[in-house]
Amino acid sequence: MRTAAALVAAGSLLLATPASAARTPASAPASEARGTAEARGTAVAAARAASEGIGFGPCAEEQELPPTVECGTLRVPLDYARPDGERIPLTVSRSRATGQDPATGRAVPRQGSLVDNPGGPGVSGMYFPMLGMAPDWKRLAAAYDLVGYAPRGVGRSAPLSCTDPKTFQQGPAPAPQHPSARVKRERAARAEAYARGCAERSGDALRHYTSLNNARDLDVLRAALGETRLTFLGSSYGTYIGALYATLFPSHVRRMVFDSAVNPAPERIWYRNNLAQSAAFEDRWADFRAWVARHHRVYGLGDTPGEVRDSYDLVRERLARTPAGGKVGPAQLHAAMLKAAYYDDHWPQRAHAVSAYLKGDPGPLVEQAEEHPEAAAEAENTRAVYLAVECNDAPWPADFAVWDRDNTRLARRAPFETWDNVWTNLPCAFWPAPRQRPLDVRAGAGALPPTLILAAERDAATPYDGALELHRRLAGSALVTERDAGSHGLAGGANACVTAYLTAYLLEGRVPGRRASCAPHPAPEPTAPAT
Repeated sequence: MRTAAALVAAGSLLLATPASAARTPASAPASEARGTAEARGTAVAAARAASEGIGFGPCAEEQELPPTVECGTLRVPLDYARPDGERIPLTVSRSRATGQDPATGRAVPRQGSLVDNPGGPGVSGMYFPMLGMAPDWKRLAAAYDLVGYAPRGVGRSAPLSCTDPKTFQQGPAPAPQHPSARVKRERAARAEAYARGCAERSGDALRHYTSLNNARDLDVLRAALGETRLTFLGSSYGTYIGALYATLFPSHVRRMVFDSAVNPAPERIWYRNNLAQSAAFEDRWADFRAWVARHHRVYGLGDTPGEVRDSYDLVRERLARTPAGGKVGPAQLHAAMLKAAYYDDHWPQRAHAVSAYLKGDPGPLVEQAEEHPEAAAEAENTRAVYLAVECNDAPWPADFAVWDRDNTRLARRAPFETWDNVWTNLPCAFWPAPRQRPLDVRAGAGALPPTLILAAERDAATPYDGALELHRRLAGSALVTERDAGSHGLAGGANACVTAYLTAYLLEGRVPGRRASCAPHPAPEPTAPAT
């Protein structure tokens, strides 16, 4: 779920979670019929938004957006069952359609607003309109207003916080791949305290930060933009919002792109998706090590994936004894390396940093892995929203023994990310707010216009089986697969074949039948440590 960098979760080893181990949800239906209070409240809020619109103007200076982007505020109900009660602000950004084909200079008709959600949960999409300046996006920016927004809880959109940001960054820290019983007890206590802090800081409002409400917010945004039907690009976790939207509001869908799809099966939301993600990260970590081994003459880290792993483990051991620059310990190293499992364009930088460190120069590693105090508030907000949404969305095991059993098993074959993923999500075991039961995402034949799913076969953050499951559930969807590749997020990326399918769909509504495939984008070129 294009996670807030290393935050989000979902793979190939599925371990059953007994029903008795999961906390029973206090409320929330498995589907939302037209007559529910939330459905009626969404209709009320959307009608009000259509009447009020959004007053766009210059963006606040702290948002650091160019003059071509304008900003505004949309107010949505905190609780859709009470649409006339408390309303919270969502910040919205927009660049208007240029109306001119970048290649020919000819006028092109405007096709409305293209709304983006980049994933998370917890990630802001306010910068999306800036993509209109990129070469691959100029044709889309000619036909569409590019619209981004910060979802509820994120940034300035009724921000959530669970702890003092000043204490959020802990400095150099260990990151054992097979933690001891003492470490597990300490981390469980820390997770329980964090969950308690979320409740104390947010009160009853905490329960309203959910994926279903994110989908309802999206319909209110559609109405406020003056669109009768929504054109949407969702990446990573954004695909789950889109899938919920397509299920709740099928008649409001115009075109919808699911880029790097979350597995929407209700039983996978979210605990089992996290187990699956940890398993998939091990495979992607192996891809990185194989690439480094092929370039042993450049990096000197070993000419087999096993030797590269040994070099990495040596770095971890040394950092555990003496943090690099006093700032980078094993936990910071792991966070930096996790980005290489998301995006292969990080591979040369990360390999260079490890190589330089082992040759006596910690500078590149410190530069790439150190925590920045000025980013602590944003990072804390991201994690607070991530946990609020995922913990609220579904039942989680309430007994740490279940987590310990499942992840100890998994870590035997997938140690790279397994326990780090546990520590990220463990507050959900102690979550104080009522849990929902996930919506059964699906659309029958003719319910939706054609939709487009983009997926890389070796994506670790949202494993490929999620795209296959979403494709099965949405009749009329088309799936474009980048073979033998694993970068997370394909829209507008390095693969020209994928970009061509995306552009044809958004500009002309064309989909490539039920399935199509693209050859992988080129592997990154190694960068010599001396450069």
